[in-house]
Amino acid sequence: MADNNDGSGGVGATSSAGLMMANGMLGSLKEKWTGSQGEEVLSSITSNIPTGTKELITDAQKRLFNTAHIRSPGVYFGFGEERPFYVESNMQLFAARVKHNLTFFYLNYALVTAALFLLTLLISPSAIIGIGLLGLAWASVIKATQSGSVTLKGITISQKQASIGMLGLSVMVLFYILKNVFWWTLSTSGICVALHVFFRDASLHKDEEDKVQMSGDLGEDASFLNSTLEEGAGGIAVPDAI
Repeated sequence: MADNNDGSGGVGATSSAGLMMANGMLGSLKEKWTGSQGEEVLSSITSNIPTGTKELITDAQKRLFNTAHIRSPGVYFGFGEERPFYVESNMQLFAARVKHNLTFFYLNYALVTAALFLLTLLISPSAIIGIGLLGLAWASVIKATQSGSVTLKGITISQKQASIGMLGLSVMVLFYILKNVFWWTLSTSGICVALHVFFRDASLHKDEEDKVQMSGDLGEDASFLNSTLEEGAGGIAVPDAI
């Protein structure tokens, strides 16, 4: 029992040390980024994006990442419903359920995946240290090219070329140090999402996005509605109260 406690304590201490190291590295990277031309380069890249592309990206962000589409825990788990989870034997209804759940809970599924990724990352100190070292590498490149270019063995490398090279290196390094984290995240989140998609009956919420809230004065339409109600009552008009 003592060995298990010592082992778990060692893992926790290693994770804490890794987090502290990563926080320190990120703070150093932020300071170097602020003092360099990184912000100017980023703003220059952003300004060169065509207006149509910017509008397309902004519109996609508003539609796909609208926080109003995040369902509450009560809706996600069906609290208060009679049968929130059950096996659907009718294949046509099952297909409709899967389609509706994927479109109705997609942001919740993304949040579940992100949460599992962070939890898996916290128990992987080697991945945290690797990300911190990668941040230091970025800080070194930004500092070395803050004048616009850097010369290595007689070869002049511009800041743009260095940034593109670091981007490609970062992708390869992250793929290597996070491959186990990604596999664990994809497997666990895939199981959780699949169970919810297959067994959650959210048919009560199918028409939720089609609801139209009507408010305000009906104006001239009020007389038309009143006359329609009077005809429906047998054509007998009710005189206004004096």
